[in-house]
Amino acid sequence: MKTIKNIAALLILFVAFNSCKDIYTEVFTANSPIYMSYEDLRSAVKVTSPRDLENTGKIYFKDNYIFVNEELKGIHIIDNNDPSNPQNIGFIEIPGNVDIAIKNNTLFADSYVDLVALDISDVTNPVEVKRINDVFPYTTPKPENEDLRLAKVDQEKGVVIDWEVKKIRQQMEYHYYPYYVFGGMRKDYSMAEMSDGGAAPVANGGSAFGVGGSMARFGLYDDYLYVVDKSTLFMFDVKNPESPTNIGKQNVGWDIETMFIYDNRIFFGTQSGMQIFSLEVPTVPKYVSNFWHITSCDPVIISKGYAYITLRGGTRCGSSVNRLDVLKLADNYIDNTLVASYPLNGPYGLGIDDETLFVCDGDAGLKVYSVEDKKHIDDHQIATFSNINTYDVIPFKNHLFMIGDDGFYQYDYSDLQNIHQISFIPVKKKD
Repeated sequence: MKTIKNIAALLILFVAFNSCKDIYTEVFTANSPIYMSYEDLRSAVKVTSPRDLENTGKIYFKDNYIFVNEELKGIHIIDNNDPSNPQNIGFIEIPGNVDIAIKNNTLFADSYVDLVALDISDVTNPVEVKRINDVFPYTTPKPENEDLRLAKVDQEKGVVIDWEVKKIRQQMEYHYYPYYVFGGMRKDYSMAEMSDGGAAPVANGGSAFGVGGSMARFGLYDDYLYVVDKSTLFMFDVKNPESPTNIGKQNVGWDIETMFIYDNRIFFGTQSGMQIFSLEVPTVPKYVSNFWHITSCDPVIISKGYAYITLRGGTRCGSSVNRLDVLKLADNYIDNTLVASYPLNGPYGLGIDDETLFVCDGDAGLKVYSVEDKKHIDDHQIATFSNINTYDVIPFKNHLFMIGDDGFYQYDYSDLQNIHQISFIPVKKKD
């Protein structure tokens, strides 16, 4: 009986303590979230008339069509049957979209926290056929004014689509001084997805898979779609592309930025190096090895047993080193060796076709190299196109698709001694 009385007394003290706890509020000017409800998000996908490219992200190629991401807004559809005269034929509104991949006639896209599947058998009239809700982490866009704090986000209200600067009053947390975490969009952390082992080959006139650039995070392999964020690999069964199913997720490291699938393996580019996972069991990727380097931003592509890695320094990426690393991959993918490193200006994406390497060297422009002699690549620069702030490229059958700050470029490289621009769609920035 005495024990019961003691417990009751403790409960009374606990309630009294909590009821007397001071509640502090603060008033300050902040980035306050603007929400889109989940209901509106999940009824927002639609096709509209063509619109200008304004804030472009990643690019994707499939069966003579180019898909250009408009960051967090959707996808521009470019008819590229005549590369010298590409036609902007429509826009797919997909709020929160950053990445895509295409298998057969199904386009997969992220829409903030959801995965969306669209039937594009009629590319002028894509139709949403499946949505998997709440499969990706909750993220927020970067505010225009990063000097101001972020107000608290209430995830129950929906997804954050923008910020507005205003004075707010909010309750301070009792147990710690307020700390605001910036949500990271997936654009700056990316992926590529050409597969030499297990994926259907890309070919004009009806390929199974499309081709993404080196800055993408979506990848296709056999009957599976892989999506990576900073640390987690999300896996989907796409045997029936129009009805993808979520088959789980797996932690694969940290600070992951890019993904490239080659020879039944996934190569992750991270801020500290390249990691290799085996897809021998596609639903359970197995760690194989890593190659560490200094902290930097790091897209990776693979060709003919070599890895090409661009390292970019800067505020977010860390260090001040900008270079290209070339690695010889061992047969077991464990005993990989660095062949050579080459200085660059500020590289982003890169692509390769046979022995021709294309590098987006930031505001230094597009650079083209022969890589036949891996130890002297810098002595074999074929061409350079300066005065273009480049982001990513896709080389395909003598045509190069390139996205830059000011627009979408196409080049003909059938004659490597006469690489030339054949078309251009400008980006028209809002005032």
